[in-house]
Amino acid sequence: MTSRSPARRPRATLWRALAAFAVVALSLLAALTTEPRLGLDLRGGTRIVLETRDSPTVKADAAATDRALEVLRQRVDALGVAEPSLARSGERRIVVELPGVQDPRKAAEVIGRTAQLTFHPVVGAAEKASGAPDASGARTLPDPDAPGTHLELGPQALSGAGVKDAEPSLDTQGARGWTVALSFHRGAGEDWARITGEAACKAPGDPARRVAIVLDDAIVSAPQMDQSVPCGAGITGGTAQITGGFSADEARDLAALVKGGALPVPVATVEQSTVGPTLGADAIRASAMAAIIGLVCTGVFITVVYRLLGFLATVALGLYGLISYAAVVTLGATLTLPGLAGFVLAIGIAVDANVLVFERAREEYLRPTSRKSDLRRPLQIGFSKAWSAVTDSHVTTLLAAGLLFAFATGPVKGFGVTLAIGVLASLVSAMLITRLLADWALERGAVRRRPGWTGMTLKGRVRTRLEKHPPRLMHRRRRWLGVCGGLLLVALAGIGVRGLEFGVEFTGGRLVQYATERTVDADTARQAVADAGFPRAVVQTSGDSDITVRTGELSDDEQQEVKAALAEVGGGADVVRDDQIGPSLGSELRTHALIALAVAVAAQLLYLAVRFRWTFAVAAVASMVQDVLLVIGLFAWLGKPVDSVFLAALLTVVGYSVNDTVVVLDRLRELRRAEPRGAWPDLADRAVAQTLPRTVNTGMGALFVLVALAVLGGDSLADFSVALLAGVILGIGSTVFTALPLSVILQTRRPEQRREPRARPRDRDRSGAVV
Repeated sequence: MTSRSPARRPRATLWRALAAFAVVALSLLAALTTEPRLGLDLRGGTRIVLETRDSPTVKADAAATDRALEVLRQRVDALGVAEPSLARSGERRIVVELPGVQDPRKAAEVIGRTAQLTFHPVVGAAEKASGAPDASGARTLPDPDAPGTHLELGPQALSGAGVKDAEPSLDTQGARGWTVALSFHRGAGEDWARITGEAACKAPGDPARRVAIVLDDAIVSAPQMDQSVPCGAGITGGTAQITGGFSADEARDLAALVKGGALPVPVATVEQSTVGPTLGADAIRASAMAAIIGLVCTGVFITVVYRLLGFLATVALGLYGLISYAAVVTLGATLTLPGLAGFVLAIGIAVDANVLVFERAREEYLRPTSRKSDLRRPLQIGFSKAWSAVTDSHVTTLLAAGLLFAFATGPVKGFGVTLAIGVLASLVSAMLITRLLADWALERGAVRRRPGWTGMTLKGRVRTRLEKHPPRLMHRRRRWLGVCGGLLLVALAGIGVRGLEFGVEFTGGRLVQYATERTVDADTARQAVADAGFPRAVVQTSGDSDITVRTGELSDDEQQEVKAALAEVGGGADVVRDDQIGPSLGSELRTHALIALAVAVAAQLLYLAVRFRWTFAVAAVASMVQDVLLVIGLFAWLGKPVDSVFLAALLTVVGYSVNDTVVVLDRLRELRRAEPRGAWPDLADRAVAQTLPRTVNTGMGALFVLVALAVLGGDSLADFSVALLAGVILGIGSTVFTALPLSVILQTRRPEQRREPRARPRDRDRSGAVV
């Protein structure tokens, strides 16, 4: 390897310093001036996914969905929700996020109604309701002012399209209470005057003296014309009032419906999720504490192992957190609870890049031919040789993050975004900031006089042990594959015997989490829910006062019955989380999960086949699939739910598994290039021995973070952390005991075809003979 000239070194260092300073300065500015956009699972509120349906006259295509979206936006604005979010998802779905709205019944009722507003003259009274209009448009509907009686309505005289504005109004002088004040467009105001003028000509007490205001096939108000309304002239000025003994909330909701107008197509709720504000605040505190503890523990560990270089890497890790956070708020990405976990998890990825570099630098310094006086050269070679493995490991994790963003829904999308941002930020942290700090430190005279401070002079316990007792694992490769095959059979038996406990996201249904005033044991809670009429509900308790109830289809009224039953045995109950998924959406999400896993396997195989020989790619993907099946089998035996958060963990396991395997295979490829005639089992054993210190140190860094998440992350992240902990441990084992043995077997069965080098044209004489 040729080193750069002394004149170019300061220039390269200067450019790195300027780039690092610019990145850190801009990140600090963004972090201080930009507020994060929190998801509903962190700030509390209701998330509703609506699906448009075909009507007899309008097809629910993208254009109709866009028109429905605008109507819903006006309704939500009229409700006065702070910072609502509405967006079309696909061709027929609309995602509505309502921060601070804790009553999903009210929100779904208002924004999900078709809201066809019409005005009809009353023809007379009738004995029973006909419901549907006849050929002339007349129909009979129940009278809201006189239960048990009905009004016969004439054809529609005015539609809601003529309404210009609608506002709730309190009648402080009269006895009508809350009403809804309407104002009409000019032409509609003239129609209103005509309708009321005709009604005012009828005798007092005659039903025909009334005008019915109909909303979605129900009369909401049928006021009788006051004596002051002139016959023929009617109510002029383009205004009207809807009366009906409304409460303040009812008047506001009705005004929102009228003001928003009618939806062009019917909509149905296919997903509904409500999170209480306290749950989100607790999640933020727990995740922040997990991040701090994980970062501190990881920093202390790598400082002990790598001394000065480890301390500088810890400083770079702190700046990594700043850069990642600034990137999220600058891009306007929504920060969700799984997204916070993605932040914390990416710390392990950032540690991995630093450990790869430092281990390479140690190897170079400990070579007999290394110049011990030049401390910068081993570090430069470490950065250069580690770049290939760092690139491959980061790309494989980015593939997993991209698949999460493409196939996941809701908060889990945020995990894919923050994981991808964290991976890119870790590259900046390790390959730019750490390198800049290390270059500066190694130029100090005090450090040059005491090279032991750097940590490069230490072999480490793992490396020393391996030199004394070199592994010969690959000579028993079939035995290790047999052991891994046995574990795989146990996992498959769990899937087959116990089955997978799919969450409501994949099966459809409703999951509600309640917080009771006093602790209620699981048996008492189950009996209370059964007595309320839901004996098949799955009831679980966690913590001191949290009760989770999972059922099939459950209406809002039935949910209130369950809440009342638990409140009776628990001294009160509050809903802290409410998730409802329609069966069609659950089936769709389940299909998307399978597609995501299949695409993940195919994408990793394709990338590895390009970067490595096909035998390595097949071995790495087989190891990855084994890890995935083992984690799934573990959850089957433990009876833990398989949901979208588990899918996020599973795809992350894919990235972690391939990440670890790539590092070892990259070293095996390097050894093969150096010794083309070396025996594959011996080369593989040496690759394991040379990379095992990195594997142990990186694994410890990831375990600190994941244990902190598992202990402090609460119920929302406990299963996520368990899946990743299992994936990291299994990934380390599968690299050594599955990927390498399989690659050795494949490679020995299909040895490379060694080709003679072709003679160049200049090596031939005029007769064509090679000289």
